[in-house]
Amino acid sequence: MIFKNRAQAGKMLAEKLLKYKDDPTAIILALPRGGIEIGYEVAKDLNLPLDIIVSRKIPDPVNSELAIGAITPDGQIILDKIIIKRYKIPQSFIDLQIKKEQEEAQRRLELYRKNKDQLNLKNKIAILVDDGIATGYTMKAAIKSAKKLGAQKIVVAIPVMPKEDIGKIKKDVDELICLHKAETFLGVGAFYQNFPQLTDEEVVSTLQR
Repeated sequence: MIFKNRAQAGKMLAEKLLKYKDDPTAIILALPRGGIEIGYEVAKDLNLPLDIIVSRKIPDPVNSELAIGAITPDGQIILDKIIIKRYKIPQSFIDLQIKKEQEEAQRRLELYRKNKDQLNLKNKIAILVDDGIATGYTMKAAIKSAKKLGAQKIVVAIPVMPKEDIGKIKKDVDELICLHKAETFLGVGAFYQNFPQLTDEEVVSTLQR
């Protein structure tokens, strides 16, 4: 399955989430930047509020496109201890990256949410959306953050992810919706015809809409 763009993927996800339409306890939480267009379309079609939940990958020291873990602004950390041990990744590198990515996550949180009150998910159905899942670390960190913020139910809705990793996400949430479970996975962008990198300004503008 190839999506035309994030907007199309968001509309397709909304069709799978119709049972939550107009639900006063439900909220769409997008992982920026890539998930914001997905979240906008889902929130619009379901008549639900849109907000963000920020997490940042901790990159592999050799290939920055790969992740060895992820972190959220409030310090929720997930690390792949097996990979770290196998490739003898220094703790000094990990500590440095955690500090760097936590600062970036905090910067984004402050910029995107501006003067809003801290996100409160108590008694809420948190529907977490992104444009896709590769390693799953940023989503798993976001799930941990949503649980800490008191979410009553957590739903993850995504256009695409590796089929072999479905269980890794499914076990941590109440519901997982994935439009395309890829047998062969070459990166999220490979499943979109149009997949531009989004800017901070575009995220802010989308949230304001």
